[in-house]
Amino acid sequence: MQSLGIDGAWVYTPQVHADDRGSFAEIFRGAEFAADLGYRLEVAQSNCSVSRRGVIRGIHYADVPPGQAKYVTCVAGAGLDVIVDIRVGSPTFGKWEAVQLDGATRRAVFLSEGLGHAFMSLTDQATLLYLCSTPYAPGREHGVHPLDPALGIAWPLDETGGTPLLSPKDAAAPTLEDALQAGHLPSYDDCVRYQEELRARLSVHRQQGDRDPGGLPEELRLVAEDRQIGRLRPR
Repeated sequence: MQSLGIDGAWVYTPQVHADDRGSFAEIFRGAEFAADLGYRLEVAQSNCSVSRRGVIRGIHYADVPPGQAKYVTCVAGAGLDVIVDIRVGSPTFGKWEAVQLDGATRRAVFLSEGLGHAFMSLTDQATLLYLCSTPYAPGREHGVHPLDPALGIAWPLDETGGTPLLSPKDAAAPTLEDALQAGHLPSYDDCVRYQEELRARLSVHRQQGDRDPGGLPEELRLVAEDRQIGRLRPR
């Protein structure tokens, strides 16, 4: 996992093995994820979305705690995935990072609880898979307008006809400033405290779980061994 420059936002590029049959890639490894980030991604819901060219979904986020962390990859087509720091008090508040996701590289992004997420389809059909830490809860879900000029997200509109397609809900979403004034945005301190709780839970798991002589649970010990002998691809 490689940091995107926003605390809690990461990108992962797997090694894709291709031959005359097709291709194979490990797009998510739970133990390696925990070893890198210090806590587990507890998957409560898995989503699949298919979007036509020019569709923008987002910017979406959920109340923290518990929020909704997302691990997102594209398995067909291509799109621009955008993570926005909407956490009040964050040193990078208002900053965004964009990563192209596509079915060829199988690159994935992870965004922790409290960050905003949006996606724009660059192909006729872009298929995304989401691993989510909590189930969808309409009363706790919110949005910021993806075309908010104050955010200035560089959507590649020229590549998709110039006019994005938004859902009525996303088109009616407030600007970042309006959401801030209304008190709807998550607190950076609350998000940090929640992630610390998640890391503490993993620490308890390590203490209570099966140990090897080095003190790691079995699954993390295997990850450490893989890295030591070079079986895992470089990130």
